[in-house]
Amino acid sequence: MERVFQDRLAVSLTLRMGGKTHDIDAGHLKRFTLELSSWGFEGEVEFVLTDNQAKGGQDKDVLLPDFLKPDLVEVSLSLSAVLPETSAKPTHTALELKGLATDKTLVEESVATDASEVVLHRRYGLRFQDAARLLWRQHHPCALYTSKTVRDILEEHKGEKIALAYDWDAGLGATHPMLFVGLEPGSGISFYDWVLWYVHEHTGVFTYDYAAHGYKFAGAKEASGTPMALHADNLAGLEVLLPEIIRHDVTVLNATAESPQTQVVSQKNAVTGIRQDVLLCTPIADEMQAQVNLETARLKAREPELELVWRSFPEKAFTPGALVKLPASAAWGAAGVAQDAVLRVRGLHLWGEVTEEQGSEEVYGDDAALFTFGMSTRLEAKENAHVELPAWQPPRYPRYVEGFIVSEQGDTKDETWQAYTDSATSLDGYKVKIPLFANQIIPTPFNPNLLPGHFYFPAYKGERVLVGLGFQKAWIKRFLDWRAGARMPQDGQGVQLLVGKTPENGTALKHFYADDKPVFLMQRTHDKDTQKIQLNEGTLLIQVKEEPS
Repeated sequence: MERVFQDRLAVSLTLRMGGKTHDIDAGHLKRFTLELSSWGFEGEVEFVLTDNQAKGGQDKDVLLPDFLKPDLVEVSLSLSAVLPETSAKPTHTALELKGLATDKTLVEESVATDASEVVLHRRYGLRFQDAARLLWRQHHPCALYTSKTVRDILEEHKGEKIALAYDWDAGLGATHPMLFVGLEPGSGISFYDWVLWYVHEHTGVFTYDYAAHGYKFAGAKEASGTPMALHADNLAGLEVLLPEIIRHDVTVLNATAESPQTQVVSQKNAVTGIRQDVLLCTPIADEMQAQVNLETARLKAREPELELVWRSFPEKAFTPGALVKLPASAAWGAAGVAQDAVLRVRGLHLWGEVTEEQGSEEVYGDDAALFTFGMSTRLEAKENAHVELPAWQPPRYPRYVEGFIVSEQGDTKDETWQAYTDSATSLDGYKVKIPLFANQIIPTPFNPNLLPGHFYFPAYKGERVLVGLGFQKAWIKRFLDWRAGARMPQDGQGVQLLVGKTPENGTALKHFYADDKPVFLMQRTHDKDTQKIQLNEGTLLIQVKEEPS
């Protein structure tokens, strides 16, 4: 539905790189494209600089040396209307963006002279976007946190170029026993994906604040403020968009054997028999209810939206998140959808290109230029609860690390076991120390693991284990070493079961071969005191003995 017009715009571009600032005025600008969304923005600009001092001219291109360096480029773009559209004495406000360059282009245009070819013009190009989308997409941390909040994680990883604000204590403020961010380089899943995944999974709101040039995490969309009245003189057309309706119910299933549960979450627009099943396996009732609440929130209907086309840039610039009202006439009522409604700007697409009739040098130094121009905005009802996010991929869990079993029973040298009871859930668990992550201690389930239930052999203090790490949960995947004194000589093909606190304070059951004949030994040891029963070929030995000092 895009339409093309002409408009005179004041545009200024500032580039900061390597500690130096370069200002580019509208007269040098040749093309720009901007895509603004509620979560951030991206854009492109092209401009021409002249370098003719070598041939006696007045212009020197001082940007080139810095432009060729790999320094981070900070881009500031300001755009505002020039001509009065709705009032005789307008007070224009500018659309201002601050982002980081993703990549650069350069084309040199040479002009032949009698002596040689010299460069007279350089056409520069930049693509840029908001800081988090650029930097967090290259950020792949692998970090473990205990007794921390998600907000703590965000603060640690925001870096020096990303500003964050919070209004979502329910989603970010709770302290968790364990949180793990395990992102693998090369997987295509970055910290930016992780952030968006978390916001989506917890029905939060992630927005870019164009005024503060930062980001905000919230529990609901911002709905306060006085809506700005749009003027018909700036507008060219309106299209009503009716999004796809959710046609399914949801069933949440909890597959625990002792207390299985099935709970249906329904909504009025569902087609009978069409559903999505969400499978859990948790003994904790609160986790089941939290999933039901989450699925209920996700079934909120998406409201109709509007695509508004502009014929000129408005005197009062706005950005996504702003509240607006369409002109009061019936022509802008959108079949009654938008009549007298307060609408929220969800996105803005804007582009401009210098018209062919305008010479490349005619407006050098001017702060405004005549552009072939196109602009459209996506609008939604202020009450629309649907949250749109950019494309993201969910993180892949688990990741595996090694750890040591923790037990506070007995002396330090004793290979004891201990079950720790969670005060919130009344469930027992191990504690495992993770050396890679500063010896932080995390909980894991206290269960038979791979053994059937009639074997009761809890993991002992200091046992080296492989731990699977999820986002908020961990578990023992397998055991990685032999207990001290448990390994038998290979020649005798021996095996044994070693129980107790230490080899000097415990009991052993051994089976091995002597002269290729089987031997079975059961021995109890307590310091120097030993008792054993040994079965050899043709003999049975029962012995109680105190070893000499």
